[in-house]
Amino acid sequence: MELRDLHPWDVSPREAIAIQRRLAAQVVREGEPRDVRRVAGADIAIDRERGRGIGAVVVLSYPELDVVEVAVEEAPLTFPYIPGLLSFREAPVLAAAFARIAGPIDLLLVDGQGLAHPRRFGLACHLGLLLDLPAIGCAKSILRGKHGPLDSKRGSWVPLEDKGEVVGAALRTRDGVNPIYVSIGHKVDLPSAIRWVLACGGGYRMPEPTRLAHLAAAGKLEEREPERA
Repeated sequence: MELRDLHPWDVSPREAIAIQRRLAAQVVREGEPRDVRRVAGADIAIDRERGRGIGAVVVLSYPELDVVEVAVEEAPLTFPYIPGLLSFREAPVLAAAFARIAGPIDLLLVDGQGLAHPRRFGLACHLGLLLDLPAIGCAKSILRGKHGPLDSKRGSWVPLEDKGEVVGAALRTRDGVNPIYVSIGHKVDLPSAIRWVLACGGGYRMPEPTRLAHLAAAGKLEEREPERA
């Protein structure tokens, strides 16, 4: 797979903010992924001592959720750590992993934020636009927004709101376990994003695609090339 050439990566923080604001207007906040056969998860691990990132993409068959491709790439981190601009630090590393994925991706789940971001352009939005794919942000913590009380049962959710705008949802993926924070990345509406996150659950707090991508980035999941006919 290749990422679209939407902008340069060698930019200043001020230029990165301007790019986010420009591209945020291109995010499609509607849609229902259909005919999904391959779901990908993406995550990155950071080696701070060496200033390098390890990006992982894991592709699963759907609905079986069997692993069909795994790609892991390591690269230097060239952009500073600045909250709200993490996609400029992480997306170039993940791009190298996506480049090694041979088969199609019908839906992408990202360990990170989508619209639940100060400029409504988190990593899931950035990757969704770069890959031109339906994408969903699945974060473990809140970057932006607040929500009300949430029932303890799996599947319960409440809106995550920021400045009067619904930017995502706090979603319970397991009974009695802390929620995750789901937000639109690209080409999907919020109710559909919630349904797909639950459909890709493997019995853990995080959906199976991003859970396995997290393991792969940590070197705990064997790489797998696509099967050849």
